Order: sequence, then structure tokens, then C-alpha cells
Amino acid sequence: MCLGAPGRVASWIDRDPLMAAAEIDFGGVKKRCQMACVPEAQEGDYVLVHAGVALTIIDRAAAEQLLATLAEWDVHEMHEAEDPSP
Repeated sequence: MCLGAPGRVASWIDRDPLMAAAEIDFGGVKKRCQMACVPEAQEGDYVLVHAGVALTIIDRAAAEQLLATLAEWDVHEMHEAEDPSP
């Protein structure tokens, strides 16, 4: 299964069409990501990133909903790891 993570475009590094790159903020952790699939993205936009590549622009509400779901999964996974019952 592949999972994309939402992040906010913090700043553009390179706008060259083939080598486009931006710094993406994932809740305080910033990573350089390839932006060739979304050259129209602006600083402050949310993008869905998989394997270091921004695949599409998503709206803020969708990004926040996905972040909340991922946080919920993390909490459930943590509780399952603590529960020794089968």
C-alpha cells in the first residue's frame, strides 16, 4: 500500500519545469520535494507527497482531515502495541 502525506509548500527552491523543487512543511519537519507534477502550486498551498514527489494540490480542509486521520491511526497503533492480548 502506498500512502501520500499532506504538507504545506513553505518555499520554492527551483521553478525549472523539469527540476522543480520546494521545501515542504510536514507539521514542523521541512523536506525538499520534487514539484514537477504541480508547478502551479504557490507558497502556502497544501500538496500530497509520496516518495519525495508532490503529486497534487489538495485544499486545506482535505489536508487537515487527512492529518487528523493519520494522527488517529497513530494513536490506535500505539494502543495496540501496548495491549498484549491477542
